[in-house]
Amino acid sequence: MNYRPLGKTGLMVSELCLGTMTFGEMFGIGGVTQDEATQMVKNAWEAGINFIDTADLYTQGVSEIMLGKALKDLTIPRHAIILATKANGRMDANDINAQGQSRHHLVQALESSLRRLGTDYIDLYQVHGWDGTTPIEESLETLNDFVHAGKVRYLGLCNYAAWQVATALGVQKNKGLARFVTIQMFYSLVNRDLETEVVPLAKYEDLGILPWSPLAGGFLSGKYKPGIEPAEGRFKTSALGRFPFFDESRGYKILNVLQSMAEKKGATTAQLSLAWLLTRPQVSSVIIGAKRIEQLTDNLKSGRVSFDDAELAELEQVSSQPIPYPQWMINRQADAKRMECLRMTCHKGN
Repeated sequence: MNYRPLGKTGLMVSELCLGTMTFGEMFGIGGVTQDEATQMVKNAWEAGINFIDTADLYTQGVSEIMLGKALKDLTIPRHAIILATKANGRMDANDINAQGQSRHHLVQALESSLRRLGTDYIDLYQVHGWDGTTPIEESLETLNDFVHAGKVRYLGLCNYAAWQVATALGVQKNKGLARFVTIQMFYSLVNRDLETEVVPLAKYEDLGILPWSPLAGGFLSGKYKPGIEPAEGRFKTSALGRFPFFDESRGYKILNVLQSMAEKKGATTAQLSLAWLLTRPQVSSVIIGAKRIEQLTDNLKSGRVSFDDAELAELEQVSSQPIPYPQWMINRQADAKRMECLRMTCHKGN
């Protein structure tokens, strides 16, 4: 297992992070039992994973409870695990305030997560989406209080648009508040939307990217076939429908290239898909989740996969997406400036 800094921090995390959305069951996703969850945590730990991600919303707190029990039963030292969780989602259908990022809810959410996980601090506490109804200063000041109280070590965010990330970071900087260090987003070979605005922002601000659903709901494992309704898996069983969203026709073209490449390498399409993300700029750790032990075992081998330049170029060609405006204009202007600088340099050299 290789290790990388968590964003611009001195904290080192495994390049693969164990995701626990499958612990328990929600929206037809998951179904992992406590015994299975404990075995997955054990296998991940023995493979060198020191980074585990969950959320209060996952199975309405059950995932956190199961993870906390697994860590306790396995007697893994608390300081050796980098534990991440999230808050924002609706946790009580009968309480209008049991959601969002008000000080009221965040305080309750953190205390509840600490209790369910059986710990007195969270290594990475993440806001699980944008809250457009709460003043951002209220949310960020509350998160800052958590850090200074020692209940949270680092802060992260999930599923933000680039302008929202920039706004939050600007407020934190201007007010001298604890800063976000990571951004958790949907990112995979079949959906590279992130690369237009968010990846450049992450690079500029030194944010670590934590891709979720790197296999696009299992699609990149190759278990789905075009034109055939799936008999199992998230696309069949999830109440969310085909989630996460991506262009399936384009996805199958990518999968065809992956399958050919995987055969030559003696690997799986899932391993190649995860390994590709590890080549991308600003990625601190890729979040892997599984419903079965054998899926986790397969994913854990992705760190052994490497690509030569020709293979990366082939994956780039088949998975690249149209560049939207204004990015194509920005790129064109930047290219023109570089060419002008090169011309001026050559002129002076002559």
